[in-house]
Amino acid sequence: MNRAFSLLLKSLLVATLAVSGAASANEHAAAPAPAKADPAKGAALYDAGVPAKGVPACMSCHGAAGASTIGANPKLAGQSEAYLYKQLVDFTTPNRKNAIMSPYAGALSDADKKDVAAYLSAQTAKQGAARNKDSVELGKKIYRGGIAGTGVAACASCHGANGHGIPALFPRLAGQHQDYTIAQLKSFKGGEAIKDSARKNSVQMTTLAKRMSDEEMAAVADYIAGLK
Repeated sequence: MNRAFSLLLKSLLVATLAVSGAASANEHAAAPAPAKADPAKGAALYDAGVPAKGVPACMSCHGAAGASTIGANPKLAGQSEAYLYKQLVDFTTPNRKNAIMSPYAGALSDADKKDVAAYLSAQTAKQGAARNKDSVELGKKIYRGGIAGTGVAACASCHGANGHGIPALFPRLAGQHQDYTIAQLKSFKGGEAIKDSARKNSVQMTTLAKRMSDEEMAAVADYIAGLK
């Protein structure tokens, strides 16, 4: 009897686990898949904005297809999708306060942010050019080898030899406007910057920027502008 009872209990346990497993599988099967970013919706939002929420067309500042022609406003075409999305989210936090972008980012839904990021990442990045032949060699030296005396790591170690970055980790820099790059370095450093008054969303950059002089920032920004 004890053996028969033991076999019965085992049978019931197996049956219970099978039913439980089936129920769990059904629950997972019924769960909706996460919505994928829609570049087409992102394009429409980028070109027209969201008037109902007071969000203007992104292209009015960042140019058609993300090819900004204004030195203070970054080129966004070809930037990493994950990085663009993260920045839009960060603009809604104390880590990256910006008088212009923070209100707009706050008005966008999470889906809007993902759609715009997907659209811009699929656009072709526009080539820039270095302007100062007297300092571009210094910029090249910093970008490729860092500044040993002050502990500044080579920019290339995170952003790549050609400035294409590492998607989801480090942004593309190649061809970016000199003025914008300098402004961001100063913002990370905590000094005067164009538009950005608080940027604390990268511990690495905050640390490194504080070790750089204005001359070094300008030189590396000019070298970055010529990368392709």
